[in-house]
Amino acid sequence: MVNDVLRRIEKRLHSVMDPELPFLTVMELGMIRGIMMESDTAVIELTPTYTGCPATDAITEDLQKAAEEIYAPVSVRLVMSPAWTTDWISASTRQKMAEHGVAPPEGQSADKAFLLGDERIVPCPRCKTTNTKLVSPFGSTACKAHFSCLDCLEPFDHFKCI
Repeated sequence: MVNDVLRRIEKRLHSVMDPELPFLTVMELGMIRGIMMESDTAVIELTPTYTGCPATDAITEDLQKAAEEIYAPVSVRLVMSPAWTTDWISASTRQKMAEHGVAPPEGQSADKAFLLGDERIVPCPRCKTTNTKLVSPFGSTACKAHFSCLDCLEPFDHFKCI
């Protein structure tokens, strides 16, 4: 019975969208670290994409509501260690990002190039050229940088490696 409830909650959480990337779910971003039962409470462990993420409260509420459609009571617990990393984003999710005009993170290490002022070559997610220019290391959210394509002239966000 407990395992069935946890499976149903997990399945339901696959529909909880990230408010800053509304074409991706929190499950696709690897933010859910675990779902378990403690006493009579279903506990969802959430690791935000970064410590100060302003969307954390909204995500917590959305997870709570979604899980309570299956079972109550529910608690969402923030788990800050280990810290979330873009390594937890699957190849299919990275492809989905590109299909929605967001250049996905490249590689599997922290993106210190922006912090050190080094130039990065980030391919345009629309026309695939590498003829792009960094406009700002800070995009629409702290986890993204803003670029412009010099060929198709489209602006785009790049999800930084974290």
